[in-house]
Amino acid sequence: MSEQPKDGSLSSQEPDDHDHQHDHDHGRDHGHGHGRDHGHGHGHGHGRQGKSARGRLGRLIGRVGHAFTPHSHDSADKSDAALESSDQGMRVVAISFAALMVTAVVQMVVVAFSGSVALLGDTLHNVADALTAIPLAIAFSLGRRAATRRFTYGYGRAEDLAGIAIVMIIAASAAFAGYEALQRLIAPQQVQALGWVAGAGLIGFLGNEWVARYRIRVGREIGSAALVADGLHARTDGFTSLAVLLSAGGAALGYPIADPIVGLAITVAICFVLRQAAREIYHRLMDAVDPALLARGEQILTATPGVRRVGSMRLRWVGHTLRAEVDIVVDPALSLLQAHAVAVQAEHRLIHHLPRLGAATVHADPDHLDGADHHALLATHR
Repeated sequence: MSEQPKDGSLSSQEPDDHDHQHDHDHGRDHGHGHGRDHGHGHGHGHGRQGKSARGRLGRLIGRVGHAFTPHSHDSADKSDAALESSDQGMRVVAISFAALMVTAVVQMVVVAFSGSVALLGDTLHNVADALTAIPLAIAFSLGRRAATRRFTYGYGRAEDLAGIAIVMIIAASAAFAGYEALQRLIAPQQVQALGWVAGAGLIGFLGNEWVARYRIRVGREIGSAALVADGLHARTDGFTSLAVLLSAGGAALGYPIADPIVGLAITVAICFVLRQAAREIYHRLMDAVDPALLARGEQILTATPGVRRVGSMRLRWVGHTLRAEVDIVVDPALSLLQAHAVAVQAEHRLIHHLPRLGAATVHADPDHLDGADHHALLATHR
């Protein structure tokens, strides 16, 4: 996939599709069910001198075989990109897990001799955040598997299942932290080693903020909603760690009740994180996409030569890559080969200019200049 500007917009100078060369393996079946090799001519040096008439005729014959049928850009570099993004996810999971566990162990030691329930709540939150690495690691590992005849879209949805596990872990940590804070509110206890408690809270903030930045940055790079949500979770953990400083300050001023009150405040903060994470995962499970992505795709298609308008466009996430299904409207006077060439061009531009798009299926419809409904046969099935 070509480098995208950070705002998702097209580069001011788009590559010429006829001169754009890349290492697509067009010996593969493009998903039509024909079992043929379909050479679209991508990356084979369009416009080069020395191309024989027989070669051009062979490509034309190949195009006729699947003209006007949906086709997907199933190429080797897309598979490599998916594997690379899963590898990035695995690295983030491993490194952030180690960082958060070190932070939690340091805090747990301080909890043991200080008795701070606010610090206990923060420590539990950090442990829960570290444990979310387990379902994420399993999801990224499954996502590397190739599609099968049973799982025809691959195993990308494992990330959504990991998101559900993350939500459950966050909920459990909120319940336990809230219980401990209520118990201490009912039976207050003196907090010891206030300086160590404050120091542990600061360590918790620094560790979580570093992990948050790392997860969010890579999650956005590879399009993983679960990883971004987990990064936002870590960032909120950092601010709850700072709340421990308030607990230590209140206790130092002679108000030991500040400790359980801050513990309850941390529990409320965890609940807000829980709501945000659950909303993120719900949207992904329901195939929700950013409307800006849809508008971007329609803009790319409309700018494609030969496309009169976009009939419909649907996007869905499968793991951390997008899939598109598109109907475009073309001039009914075009020949079969010409209409197919427009569809291939539209598909090619989408894949190279729509961020995180892994595959596209494009269907060409003739414009209804004659007033006829060319899909009347399907009307009762819609």
